[in-house]
Amino acid sequence: MQKKLLGLLISAGLASMAAQAAVTDQMIENDAKSTTDVLSWGIGTQGQRYSPLKQINTATVGKLVPAWSFSFGGEKQRGQESQPVIHNGKMFVTGSYSRIYALDVKTGQKLWKYEHRLPDGIMPCCDVINRGAALYDNLVIFMTLDAQIVALNQDTGEVAWKEKIDNYADGYSASAAPIIAQGLLLTGVSGGEFGVIGRVEARNPKTGALVWVRPTVEGHMGYTYDKDGNKKENGVSGTTGKSWPGDLWKTGGAATWLGGTYNSKTGLAYFGTGNPSPWNSHLRKGDNLFSCSTVAIDVKTGQIVWHYQNTPNDGWDFDGVNEFVTYDEGGQVLGGKADRNGFFYVNDAKTGKLVNAFPFVKKVTWATGIDLKTGRPNYVPENRPGDPTAGADGKKGQSVFSAPSFLGGKNQMPMAYSPDTKLFYVPANEWGMEIWNEPITYKKGAAYLGAGFTIKTLNDGAIGAMRAIDPKTGKIVWEAPNNAPLWGGVLTTGGNLVWWGTPEGYLQAADAKTGKIVWKFQTGSGVVAPPVTWQDGDEQYVAVVSGWGGAVPLWGGDVAKKVSFLEQGGSVWVFKLAK
Repeated sequence: MQKKLLGLLISAGLASMAAQAAVTDQMIENDAKSTTDVLSWGIGTQGQRYSPLKQINTATVGKLVPAWSFSFGGEKQRGQESQPVIHNGKMFVTGSYSRIYALDVKTGQKLWKYEHRLPDGIMPCCDVINRGAALYDNLVIFMTLDAQIVALNQDTGEVAWKEKIDNYADGYSASAAPIIAQGLLLTGVSGGEFGVIGRVEARNPKTGALVWVRPTVEGHMGYTYDKDGNKKENGVSGTTGKSWPGDLWKTGGAATWLGGTYNSKTGLAYFGTGNPSPWNSHLRKGDNLFSCSTVAIDVKTGQIVWHYQNTPNDGWDFDGVNEFVTYDEGGQVLGGKADRNGFFYVNDAKTGKLVNAFPFVKKVTWATGIDLKTGRPNYVPENRPGDPTAGADGKKGQSVFSAPSFLGGKNQMPMAYSPDTKLFYVPANEWGMEIWNEPITYKKGAAYLGAGFTIKTLNDGAIGAMRAIDPKTGKIVWEAPNNAPLWGGVLTTGGNLVWWGTPEGYLQAADAKTGKIVWKFQTGSGVVAPPVTWQDGDEQYVAVVSGWGGAVPLWGGDVAKKVSFLEQGGSVWVFKLAK
């Protein structure tokens, strides 16, 4: 009897521990306020990348020292853009080539590794990176370069479920971190350079079963799915044939390759959409919805509630995927977005109405500004790449110089927002490109550009700059220049600190109000990933993934030459205050 009672007590205790360890919807909703874990890409689904922790502050940061470091090992040391997530004593961090590791958060000891078996012929556009995972229940979920989603047991690394997003041979891939909203797993797709159809998918995170699908190219049907997997039409996105000529909407691009954010006050998920396909804008006269836009989707219904298009009829590859970061201001829920096109936008997060727009880089050539009444750019027509059919041989349109380059005023590296200072901290870059259009015909699984380009530096000085930006006034409050382009994300904390990494290998912290750099550490390779922070017991920790790569060194030109001395790597660094 005693043994039976003891067994029941042990079983109850284990069940209680398992329940405590499970990540719930409420925990995810409170992620931005919680300090003992990091459950979401963005340190909260709003994407602010702010932590109220202040043990490490401007007065104490000088005592920050490494706690441990972990190497990804092997020969697969390409760009490492992952943001770690942390829960129940474990850190989950993805690596290049669709790998994921579970590490002991106190010691850095590897608990398990899952290495996704990638087929030959994958076609990632811009390096073999992965940006992170989502946590739900006892699962850690991430996406792979062959366009699959994999859910693993947090304790063992065993596969719980695996689902195919689409056919990688057609140009689809996936590298973003998923997010959880209202108990649903929300994911996007990559592959805009291959004429794929962008979309957002909602799945049951425990099973991988589809709940709804919403295309982000006008004219394509959305669907909902019942518990048996039967699909039902859920309305066409936009109006078929309205903003696309001919059949080009069938290969329209608008990939949702950076993932999304979510705000529980609005009930909306916000996904940025990429370039329309092909790059040659003369083939697709019209606005080409919903490319280069922020698309707000009702999580319950899978319907588009509003959209705002940052670059109608994009002709420069100004992907509009950059994160839409929501924040409270004067009783309103607003959203900020630093777009690749060089302009910073503030929109009403409930309606999409444009509140403010201003340049956050110093040189913009494609437009003179954004009309706040219409929300549309004031184009400079002569700075659009020329129509190849107007050329003497019909093979190359007039070349133009454009700033920013298609690498953007800001690219994948996520910015941060501090409710303390009410400033955005934006990793910005100043560069340009020579760009021209070429004839192109769509072929499934082949690059679908219709353009050529050469990346250019604008001067001999710094390319990158961390900028503190006031979204009300559009003023740059301070900036910290950097010789190489910034390609890693940002963290801000209650300790009046802003954290970011550099390609030169430094993780550094600056005073959030002044921009004065107060601490830096050499990680051994370029940092192209966003830092995170959390508290364990009575100690605050900061972590970042180090490993140079990503798109910058792949595209050649003056910029690639300028950073050719940088070495690749792959490791996680964790810091705490010395006692």
